[in-house]
Amino acid sequence: MPNDTGPTPMERFIQGILPENPVYRQLLGMCPVLAVTSKVSNAITMAAAVMFVLVCANILVSLIRNILQPHLRILVFTLTIATFVTIADKVLAAYLYPMSKQLGPYIPLIIVNCLIICRCEVCASKQGVVTATFDAVGQSLGFLLALVSMATVRELLAYGSWFDIELFWIAGTPQEAYRWGLMGMPPGAFFTLGVLLGVANWITTLGKKKDKASA
Repeated sequence: MPNDTGPTPMERFIQGILPENPVYRQLLGMCPVLAVTSKVSNAITMAAAVMFVLVCANILVSLIRNILQPHLRILVFTLTIATFVTIADKVLAAYLYPMSKQLGPYIPLIIVNCLIICRCEVCASKQGVVTATFDAVGQSLGFLLALVSMATVRELLAYGSWFDIELFWIAGTPQEAYRWGLMGMPPGAFFTLGVLLGVANWITTLGKKKDKASA
């Protein structure tokens, strides 16, 4: 039977943002990370949809964890996630139709996002509602941080804008020629991810060296 032993709610929350960042540390949910980060507005919308699904799924799975049969847990996780993904998809289509069209199939693909299934298995199926909720919010904020950081780099270099606000290399001016169009394309996503992963690992290494030096 599942038990409530493990990290506290606040520990789960903090770990999800940086120490166990789902993208830069766990390398989870990489499909939307690479596909929808050409602009910050797309990244924030995707992260909001993932947060809604993850929080709702974690809460529901935590509530039924004591009656959840081990051999059915993946099926239950998938059906639970699919329900909330459908809600998110329909709400986006109803109220943010242009954004829904831009994101295309990537909202429905949240159903198979390994980040959400992982958190249901690792945390929600083993700990109480409060801890599961804090875990979901922390992981979602970590996912948002990763998507926005990637989208910021790509949008600035590819379009000279941030959140669709033109800052430099404005369209219709001679400076438009300086735009790095590759960053708005799939190769730019891989390049940006590689660089930011390297930066994250470098920061982690520095932190470990400082800890050893102070020990």
